[in-house]
Amino acid sequence: MFGMDDAVAAGATLIDTVVKRVWPDATELEKIKLEQMSQALQAEWTNQLAQIEVNKVEAASSSLWVSGWRPFVGWVCGAALAYAALIEPIARFVAMVAFSYPGAFPVINTELTLQVLLGLLGLGWMRSSEKKAGVAGK
Repeated sequence: MFGMDDAVAAGATLIDTVVKRVWPDATELEKIKLEQMSQALQAEWTNQLAQIEVNKVEAASSSLWVSGWRPFVGWVCGAALAYAALIEPIARFVAMVAFSYPGAFPVINTELTLQVLLGLLGLGWMRSSEKKAGVAGK
């Protein structure tokens, strides 16, 4: 029936189970972590590919309302940056020196425009790296 050998085997199995739960194998933990990272990277990769497909459809559109919003935002932000960094300081200097104008010039809040512009430039850099890597248009 239930002999001494069975009791020892059951006890050994119980001790083995407790030890594995308290002190898990490092290689098994590493495998689990790698699998979780792999799944997360796969999900991110899938999302990025979906976004690339949306970008392709938007860029191929003949409607200015669909394909023209990024260039429009880029030009607006670029113009705001040019005004804040070049035009306004030079115009203020010329007005003060040549015409003794003591008044203020309009100030553009560059906090928002620079955030948008840097975001666009970041996306532009990613697009350039895609082109360099040969991913674009495939």
